[in-house]
Amino acid sequence: MSPESPNEAFLATIIDSVGDGVIVIDLGGRITLMNPAAEEIIAISRRQAMGHPFAALLGSQEILVDMVAKTAATGMTISDNENIVIRKAKQLTPVAVTTFPLLRQDGEPIGTILMLRDLTNIRELEDAVRHADRLSTLGTLAAGLAHEIKNPLGGIKGAAQLLEMELPPESELRDNVRVVVREVDRVNRIVEELLALSSPRKLQLTKVNLHKILGDIVTLRKRATEGKSVTFQQQFDPSIPPILADEGLLTQLFLNLIKNAVEAVDERGTIRVASRVLSDYSMTPKGERRSRMVAVDVRDDGPGIPREQLEQLFTPFFTTKAKGTGLGLAICQKIVTEHRGMLKVESDPGTGTTFTVMLPLIQ
Repeated sequence: MSPESPNEAFLATIIDSVGDGVIVIDLGGRITLMNPAAEEIIAISRRQAMGHPFAALLGSQEILVDMVAKTAATGMTISDNENIVIRKAKQLTPVAVTTFPLLRQDGEPIGTILMLRDLTNIRELEDAVRHADRLSTLGTLAAGLAHEIKNPLGGIKGAAQLLEMELPPESELRDNVRVVVREVDRVNRIVEELLALSSPRKLQLTKVNLHKILGDIVTLRKRATEGKSVTFQQQFDPSIPPILADEGLLTQLFLNLIKNAVEAVDERGTIRVASRVLSDYSMTPKGERRSRMVAVDVRDDGPGIPREQLEQLFTPFFTTKAKGTGLGLAICQKIVTEHRGMLKVESDPGTGTTFTVMLPLIQ
């Protein structure tokens, strides 16, 4: 085999650098080229694939085999951006697929090109947008209810306090009155959280050092868990610069997530807080330059969350805690959305849970 020419090497470098998967199949149905992105998507290495029949290697992916065969037979370009899912072990990866003929300069067909685009990130962004829309609608309703509830609550509390003043100090009824006041205060806290969830707030944007916020919260939680066997691990990417954000809201966000992680491990466990720059996500707001994203992972090795509960975690009033209101994670979701980011959760029962906050790396 003759060595590659400079042009061929340059073209190979370009194809290897493309984010989408590229597979070239010759007229005999064998794979002649495959880039790293394709290896990742179909979970087959280039060494295993090169020179082997495409139909044999991807036999379980019948739609891909059919699309390649139709393009090879007709010379037509075929696309499917909605219906193809590639199975890799237990993982399902949605992909957009296009097949088109590979032609020589004289128009003679010499093979077929298969392009694969991993849609996992796009689907996650779409889900986040849909959830934000539902949350916004619910928030508008909640705001109206909250205002209506606060007025009678004030009257109930005032009447109970007056009644307590009228009762003799030794009366057993004073305990009942105190229960009324305490429960009114609890309902009032829930109403305040509802208002926080529904009320729009102008972000107070400043240059925020994420690592300082996270470090301070971890220090506070360490003090709160003294006497317990709870270990905190910090792994921060020092290259991450200060980002443009609302420091108060981000503190509330991470305080809630780290507090939840501590409660998940209870008396014994490990909490890991890590930051990293994401290479596979980017935000491009209209009129602004492309921006990368930074991710903060908060992981615990607690009992994990059952799969059937994961989809409901960010739904207001859904809670697995005996004394929880079910609004904490919904408020976290709102804070992240206001910062044009995403909040993800991954969990396996028995191994732990990871919450990932993704924020635009805007300076």
